Amino acid sequence: MATARTVLVLHGYSQNASIYSKRLGALRKECGNSIEFVFIDAPHILQPADIPGSSSGTSLASFGAAEAANADTDPTLTPRAWWKVNTDRTVAYGLRESIEVARDVLKTRNFDGVFGFSQGAAFASIITSLLERPHLYAPFLVDGKPPHPPFKFCVAISGFRLRDPFCDPLFEDQYSTPTLHVIGKNDAIVAEERSRQLVDATSNGRVEEHDGGHFLPSKRQWLKFVRGYMLDPSADLPSPSFAGLASNSGTATPMELSNGSTVIMKL
Repeated sequence: MATARTVLVLHGYSQNASIYSKRLGALRKECGNSIEFVFIDAPHILQPADIPGSSSGTSLASFGAAEAANADTDPTLTPRAWWKVNTDRTVAYGLRESIEVARDVLKTRNFDGVFGFSQGAAFASIITSLLERPHLYAPFLVDGKPPHPPFKFCVAISGFRLRDPFCDPLFEDQYSTPTLHVIGKNDAIVAEERSRQLVDATSNGRVEEHDGGHFLPSKRQWLKFVRGYMLDPSADLPSPSFAGLASNSGTATPMELSNGSTVIMKL
């Protein structure tokens, strides 16, 4: 029997390891024993002021974290983030602390790849690139050496390129780790243009689009495709978006708050 692949999973803004593990239940079931998913928590806890519309749960739902509305009574639902940003999204506060959290996880075991959603996808690309260029951030090293070999693959769902200057040297030259970019054409949280900027940072990327929003489509063809990619990124896999499969895939993403205003989130 082939050895199972081990994948590090990075949740999105306002989610946490527990919440996103449940959100990926269908994919985990599809993968069975062939892939072990390791979910970790981001270090930064979010307050209600960090999440517009969180009092009604509308905004939390749009980020795939409706459960976090009950964090007051259930600490396992506490919303978290890999960083917070300034008004124009040019500074990521707390990014370095998150990188060091990832370093401490990476040095404990071997991961074949990384899987990230939304802000977690942006962070996954940062860690993926940093493993190719660990010298760019000395605190990432352990006793002067990388904490982990480069990943065999990266999966970025609704990802984007972070604009903080810290990332400039990581993305000035494209990183070469095979990367799957899944983009929702009607994503109201991360515009397609922002996702395309992350695509441009990769030299060995594959892009798959669906007609939905801010999520990984839950149709069986999509789940089989993502599983196949993680097992072998070089495989000649047919696109899961063919034959109209994406038009009714996944769960609809709320695009407005309950008061009718557009959801705007700083990621």
